[in-house]
Amino acid sequence: MWTVIIAIVALIVGAVGGFFIGVYYLRKQLEKMQNDPEMLKKMAKQMGYNMNNQQMQKAQQMMKNHRPGGRR
Repeated sequence: MWTVIIAIVALIVGAVGGFFIGVYYLRKQLEKMQNDPEMLKKMAKQMGYNMNNQQMQKAQQMMKNHRPGGRR
């Protein structure tokens, strides 16, 4: 019985921990993209967009103005 309870608790703790680690990693990647226009251009190209310099500057400005999680 204790084995089942421990397994369920470990699964829940692992899922919650994995979620927060994933959110942290994604935020760090977005911060890197704000400072590295080549990385932003590469991501846009992977999604099928070709961005010129004006569009690139606008995208960087939008990313700098928007903070994930609503914090400013």
